[in-house]
Amino acid sequence: MEPNQEEQRVAANSEFIQSLNHLEDILEQNPPQKEEVPLVENQPEEIAEAQSDDKIDLAAWEDAVADIERYLEGKNLI
Repeated sequence: MEPNQEEQRVAANSEFIQSLNHLEDILEQNPPQKEEVPLVENQPEEIAEAQSDDKIDLAAWEDAVADIERYLEGKNLI
């Protein structure tokens, strides 16, 4: 490594450490405020909607698999 490059790295390291120390001082003077996030409870009708959305339509899956198989056969990948 060239001497000039070494000096630049040492100077950059020193500036970085100074910046970190400055940031630490700022954070100690003004600690970040913790946000209070209210909990949202699901209503019974919302729970029922979520459960009905979770049901898997087997026929739709079979159709999708068949479409994929036809596509792959067309590409000679199966």
